[in-house]
Amino acid sequence: MELRPYQWEVIMPALEGKNIIIWLPTGAGKTRAAAYVAKRHLETVDGAKVVVLVNRVHLVTQHCGEFSRMLGERWAIATLSGDMGLRPGFGHLARKNDLLICTAELLQTALTSSEEDEHVELNEFSLLVVDECHHTHKDTVYNIILSRYLEHKLRRTRPLPQVLGLTASPGTGRATKLDGAIEHILQLCANLDTWRIMSPQNHRPQLQEHCHQPCKQYDLCHRRSQDPFGDMLKKLMDEIHDRLEMPNLSREFGTQMYEQQVVKLSQNAAEAGLQQRRVFALHLRRYNDALLIHDTVRAVDALAVLRDFYDRERTTKTQILRAERWLLALFDDNKDELALLATQGPENPKLEMLEQILQEQFRGPGSPRGVIFTCTRQSTHSLLLWLQQQPGLQTVDIRAQLLIGAGNSSQTIHMTQRDQQEVIRKFRDGTLNLLVATSVAEEGLDIPQCNVVVRYGLLTNEISMVQARGRARADQSVYSFVATHGSRELRREQTNEALEILMEQAVAAVQAMDQAEYQAKAGRPKDQAETWKVGWHVVWSWGSMRSVATPFLSRIYYNVSEKPVVMDRVFKDWKPGGVISCKTCGELWGLQIIYKSVKLPVLKVRSMLLETPRGRVQAKKWSRVPFPVPDFDYVQYCAQSLADLSLN
Repeated sequence: MELRPYQWEVIMPALEGKNIIIWLPTGAGKTRAAAYVAKRHLETVDGAKVVVLVNRVHLVTQHCGEFSRMLGERWAIATLSGDMGLRPGFGHLARKNDLLICTAELLQTALTSSEEDEHVELNEFSLLVVDECHHTHKDTVYNIILSRYLEHKLRRTRPLPQVLGLTASPGTGRATKLDGAIEHILQLCANLDTWRIMSPQNHRPQLQEHCHQPCKQYDLCHRRSQDPFGDMLKKLMDEIHDRLEMPNLSREFGTQMYEQQVVKLSQNAAEAGLQQRRVFALHLRRYNDALLIHDTVRAVDALAVLRDFYDRERTTKTQILRAERWLLALFDDNKDELALLATQGPENPKLEMLEQILQEQFRGPGSPRGVIFTCTRQSTHSLLLWLQQQPGLQTVDIRAQLLIGAGNSSQTIHMTQRDQQEVIRKFRDGTLNLLVATSVAEEGLDIPQCNVVVRYGLLTNEISMVQARGRARADQSVYSFVATHGSRELRREQTNEALEILMEQAVAAVQAMDQAEYQAKAGRPKDQAETWKVGWHVVWSWGSMRSVATPFLSRIYYNVSEKPVVMDRVFKDWKPGGVISCKTCGELWGLQIIYKSVKLPVLKVRSMLLETPRGRVQAKKWSRVPFPVPDFDYVQYCAQSLADLSLN
């Protein structure tokens, strides 16, 4: 597998053992360049061990193909992702194989595990490849791993792995001026302990000749001239506002800004113990979600989401608060009128525009293949349903399927990791020719035949724009941005174009620094996270859920459903039990597991408020809480349980 001249140019410092970031456009062959570096590293370094980190499960298989083609059969390669079921421990596989490709979450779990078969130390690897390394910031799992690397370096621990970062979009870090964007690039380089960020200088013409940008088009439409369904939803939200009696809460219904406000309101109410206010905020968010879905797809889809929510409220809550009783009655009194308006209202102009694009791209000659990117999982489901039901698309050869995240959610159906792999395989071989996807498909998805990308009313940053555009790999590809005239989404996309230019200028400015200036400015901040003592012990972790054992989490605080949770996997040492929910308010907490015959709760971190020295906080993932959680000691737990029983 020959490298192109521009690939040789960017990897030369890595072949000398230096830490670098490779910055190349999507489709330029970053993975192949990294695979060659890994091959040379294994050939020349005694006792070499390589680990390749990815941030999406489907990239594990994709990268395995690229690295296997480069390395051949001489080196033993293993892959690890969360859907493997029963398997040898991470540490065992790392020591047995020459190269390991895995999700970053699994490496982080192995670094903190006390089980010999599972545990691994970072300095057991001699090369650390970080795919999509622009995610190495703040509290991401990439940055947690690299912070551990930097701590080893400060303690002068030897040996340390060489670091190779890969990215097409380092971003600007929300900066709008060049100085701020330069600071962001320098911080990214510092987080990865980078000697340089590399992009072609001498062979830039060859890179431009190889990487073709898709033709970008803005497909804009006008707003609905009349919107009786949306007006009805806003009227109900007004009634809730009046009941809530919070005049400072804005009424910009149907916007992401409003959603952020009610999420914050819900968090503040929970921290203050104001259950009624928290309930009002939760229901306002669901109405706002319905408005967003109505703006994206159809009124009937928005109404279906509201109905599902209220059905769940009735069936899962064992105790209904006064506020909930009023909110349930409000929806019941108006659901028939909403149903009538949903079926009689005007067509969504954005859907009409999308239908026109699909007719144009999929009716012609050839074998088109495309991706529609939309904001939420719910909107992917609604768009797929629309594709299947829209009369004007029934004569067009569109074979569509969803591609969404594998993480669990109480609000929407998710895909298993096997489902993701199967959908990508079918899209790659042409069985499917259209994916309706969330951001899970933005990064790394390499389908050379893909020639149509539609960004459907998205409000995202410049990194997301660059990554999504890069999925259009075929010659004469089309990148369409569908939005409403004068919308915030349109203004943001235009801003993203300016930020992409700013990003390029910032990288160029960092590359132009002499080595002394670069080393002085790419320093690591000295502040360290506080260490807090916690009485929880890890039994098992998976994504945003973690099983914990603590004497304070007694069954007197939560209910467990009789019906066990159904999973499509078999796990080592444990099996799922029922859903658990708060005994006081009925809020879903997670599920119960039966671990070596001991019943333990698995808490979803998003459902928890964590007491910290700085007050109550809400984390997104257990792996990213800013305090250590000790490993579970089964013998100690059983002994403590027996002691508690004897005292009682």
